[in-house]
Formats: sequence, C-alpha cells, structure tokens
Amino acid sequence: MAEAKKNNALKTALTIGISLAIAAFFMWLALRGLDEKNRQGIKNAFVKANYFWVFAAFVFGIMAYWIRAIRWNMFLEPMGYKISNSNALWTLSFGYLMNLTIPRSGEVARATALYGVEKVPVDKSFGTIILERVVDLFFMMLFLLLTAIFKYEALISFYNYLTKQKENTPQQEQGFPWKWLIVGCIGLGVILFIAFRKKLQQTSIYAKVINFGIGLIDGLRSIVQIKNKLKFFLYSAGIWTCYYFAAYLICFALPETSSFGFADGFFLITVGTLGMMVPASGGIGAYHLALKLGVMGLFLAWGKDPEAGAEVGLSYAFLSHTLQLFIMLSMGLISIPLLAKARKI
Repeated sequence: MAEAKKNNALKTALTIGISLAIAAFFMWLALRGLDEKNRQGIKNAFVKANYFWVFAAFVFGIMAYWIRAIRWNMFLEPMGYKISNSNALWTLSFGYLMNLTIPRSGEVARATALYGVEKVPVDKSFGTIILERVVDLFFMMLFLLLTAIFKYEALISFYNYLTKQKENTPQQEQGFPWKWLIVGCIGLGVILFIAFRKKLQQTSIYAKVINFGIGLIDGLRSIVQIKNKLKFFLYSAGIWTCYYFAAYLICFALPETSSFGFADGFFLITVGTLGMMVPASGGIGAYHLALKLGVMGLFLAWGKDPEAGAEVGLSYAFLSHTLQLFIMLSMGLISIPLLAKARKI
C-alpha cells in the first residue's frame, strides 16, 4: 500500500512537472525576440490599466461560473438527481482549481467532489461533464464562424504570416507511419480482448469498467432528455456571452486595445480559447503565445507593424490571463472549506 502511494505521488509530481515544463516552453516562445523596451512596455500594462474595465470583466467571469453551475443541474435532472446550485458552483470551482495543477484533471476532481456532497455517481456526472465539452465545442465553432465572417482578413493575414517561413521548406519523403501504428495497436487490443474475454469477465475490474461505461452513456444521453431545451440553449449561450465580455472588456482597460471593435472580440476569444486548449498548467504560456500571434494577425490586416502587435498582444494576454488565474484561484480556494463542510458521510 505504501509503495502504491509512493508511485502515485511520483506519477503526480512527474505529470505536474511536465505540465509546468510545457507552460515554461510556451512562455519562452511568447517572450522570445522581445527587447528590454518591449518587456518594460508589457510590465507597464498593469500600471496604466483602467481597472474599472478589469472589474467589469471579472463580474462576467464569475457570472459564467454561476450560469454553468445552474446548467449542470439540467444535465443531471433527467437521471433523477437534483443538486443544489451552490454545490454545483463549488464543485465546478474546485475542478478548475485542479486544472491549474494537472491539465484536464479537473473533470475527474469535479465529478468526485460532487459525489462527496451530493452522492451523484462519478460515472454519471462525468458523462455530463464530457457532454458539456461537446456543447462548448459547438459554441467555440460558432465563435470561429463569426470570426471567419467578420475578421476574415485578419485570419488570412495571420495564416500567411505563420506559413511564409515554410514556403521553401522541403518536405520529408516519408515520415513515420503513426497512423498505421495507432490502427495496429487498436486492432491488437481488440484481438486480445476477444481472445481473453471470458477470463476478463470473471475479474472485478471488468465489472467496474462496464458499470462505469454504462453510467457514462447515461450521462451522455441526458441532453436528449432535458425538458426545457430552449432554457438549456439560453444558458449555454449565456455562458459564452459572459466569456465574450470577460475577454472583450479587457480591451478597454488598455490604451493600445481600447479601439478594438466588437468583431475583434470574436477574434480574441477564439484565439485565446485555442491557446487554453494546450495541456499547460492553466494555459500559461500557450495563451500568451496565442494572443501575441493573434494580435500580430490583426495588425497585419490593418496594415500595421506586426512586431508592435506582438507587444500589444502580450500586454493584453498578461492582463487577461492574470484575471482568469485570480478567478480560478480565489473561487477554487473558497470552494475547499465549503465542500468539506457540505460533504456527506
């Protein structure tokens, strides 16, 4: 038992270390090529920022948490579970806090925490969390479509800037056949499962996996059983509307971005979301690099110097991401004692 705990602790430490290394690498990429003047300009962004707009963005960030917590209830109700909105909020906040340590671990932590306070089976709630990600992907694609409609020139300029260095790069004649390796591993796994199925069925882990899979499917099916689908859609749209304003209002906090238009907000949230998808702790580094390159794309579309856009993009990214970290840390740390108090034995 002690050896198993030691191995788990080592695995966790290694995972966190890799995540931090990825974050450091992307931060290095984001800051690479900046001179001392540029770096000082980024630091000054925190001094000259108008914190009225930062606070307004903070309000929308908190509202997104609350609406997402309420919507989660709509996923769980068809399975016969009615949880309190406060417990939904704090388990959600705890999950986001865990994502700052190990990327994507928050989903499991959130489902586990919910079981502790509401006794909703982990497999069922985890299924609804996966379903949330599917719905979020739909709205992200919607924002990408809006960006393509209103900021087409910026996307094209951004793409051309990224690819201009690769025009004369010779392609390898034949790369490693990763596709066939993956297909072969899946095929081998299926063959082994069929060959040893009867023996596997006699083990306790097999039953646990099957039960977990059934619960997962129940969670995924909950969307078709939601009673008020219009209300569900409005909540989902409300979440992403809050995300939009939390990102866009930061523009008014800085003189360099205060002239950004409404459509530029679509571009910023799309690029920022893509950056947050990288498996780095809290999107650190990846988010900053994405916004740096994104604002460079905007400047190119406007016929301005992209290098000046790099400094502006990083100034915005540091201010916006720091606000996101503050929300995740404060809400997450508040959630720990409240979840402990509400925990059911």
